[in-house]
Amino acid sequence: MLGCAPLVPAPPAHASDDHEAVRALVESGAILPLEAILDNAYGRFPGRLLEAELEREDGALVYELEILTEQGRVLELQYDARDGSLIKVEQED
Repeated sequence: MLGCAPLVPAPPAHASDDHEAVRALVESGAILPLEAILDNAYGRFPGRLLEAELEREDGALVYELEILTEQGRVLELQYDARDGSLIKVEQED
């Protein structure tokens, strides 16, 4: 008798899997920790963090931050996760 696999899609990856993958990248030195990126961001744009994400863009890992500045503006910042260089600053409407 032949076995049959159910035609049900695999469950989505859990957030904890993502955290473990990011931790491994930081521990290996492949990317900087978020804290280092935040230190730089707050030094340039004092305010409060609204959101932080690690994204893959054009094959590179990029930290995307949304910061509410002390002046009340919302900025989206993009940092290269490998070396911490600021790639882009965009003001949200």
